[in-house]
Order: sequence, then C-alpha cells, then structure tokens
Amino acid sequence: MLFGIQSIYWVLIDSVVAFAYLFIISKLLGKKQIAQLEFIDYTVGISLGSIAAEMATNTETPFYYYLIAMTIFFALALLVAIVGRKCTFLKRVLKGKPITLVYDGKINYKELKKSKIDVNDLLSMLREKGFFDITDVAYAVFEPSGELSVMPVGAQKPLVMEDLDKSKIRKASLSNVLIVDGDISYSGLSEIDKDEQWLFDRLKVKSKDDLKNIILAIYDEQSDSFNTHYKK
Repeated sequence: MLFGIQSIYWVLIDSVVAFAYLFIISKLLGKKQIAQLEFIDYTVGISLGSIAAEMATNTETPFYYYLIAMTIFFALALLVAIVGRKCTFLKRVLKGKPITLVYDGKINYKELKKSKIDVNDLLSMLREKGFFDITDVAYAVFEPSGELSVMPVGAQKPLVMEDLDKSKIRKASLSNVLIVDGDISYSGLSEIDKDEQWLFDRLKVKSKDDLKNIILAIYDEQSDSFNTHYKK
C-alpha cells in the first residue's frame, strides 16, 4: 500500500469526523458520565488515548500519520477554546450551562429529565454533599462540570454562636421516602408501620395510577407531614 498525499488527506478528514462524532456522543451521554471533565476535554482525551494506543500497537502504518491525527485534535481543541472565549453562545453550546434541579425547595422535573439523571441519582448526589433530607435544600444546581452545587434552606446554614438555641435543635434522622418516581416504597411504609391505604388517604389519591405524577414524597414523623414533589 502506497502512503502519499491522498492518504494524508484521508487522515485529516477522518480525524475531523471522529472529533465531531465523539463530541456528539459525549454530549448525549450527559455530564454525569464525565464528572469534572468538560465535554471538549473528555472528547480530546479519549481520542488522543485511542490514537496513542493504536500508534503503539500498529506497526504497518507510519507513525507520523498518528502524529498528524493527534496534532489535528489538539488544534481543534485549541480553536474551540479560543472561539469559545470570544462567543458566549458557542461557549454555552460546547460547555453547557448550569441546570437548576431543585428550585425553592421543589424538584424541577423538566430540568431533571434534561440532565439525564433520575430521582435516586439526585438524592445520592445530595447525600454526597451532606444533605440526607431534601427538605433541607433550597436550591440545587447541576454544574457544567457534572458537580452539584447546593444552597441549604435558612435553618440549615452553617451555625454561629448567636444562632445557638439547643431547644430548637432536632434529633438527626433519615428521611422516610415513600414514593420515588411514581412508585411506592413498601420498605419505607414498613419502617413507619403504615400500609398502602394509609398512604392513599394521606395523599388524597384513589389508586397507584394517581401516584404517577408524584416524583418524590417524603414523610416526616415528627411533624406528621408530607413533603411532596410533582412532575407537573
């Protein structure tokens, strides 16, 4: 096989196509898949790694072809970074924008679907931030980096001496999650020694079909009240 100018052109074309395709895939996977990496970093990183691995194992193709391909990926990433700083719209398209998953204490179901995570993922991320009860959360923002930023409600802000009043401090306890994404948590009902009919009566519904619009329902035994989040 002859390696000439035409072959180098194909390396150029294939590299550009691969760069664009990998970027689209990384966007479709969602921010949760890449943790703190930005989309461009993720795309370039896996591409360069694949090229380097192929270069190390393929002895038939001249090595400078791989160097050309890696240089193209580097140049494209650099170009995107430069243009992104100049164009706000392009920066939002490439890097994404923050998504508010919890607004004023309630889960934003539309934004939750857009972020490609479910209720259990959100609750898990909140626990990682030290919030075991969603009622303690005023706002939660899913950042372009894949991290969750949380603003607690006023009563859960860091304590200072002038705020200290031991008579108002409640004993710590885990939340009683009774409904998640329209499904009943029977283990949660068992923990509080209640049954399905009690749940229907308290939520003023007649059947399981009426629960489909509820994304999350938490019961507080101390206040005998529900914190309910709806899809619409």
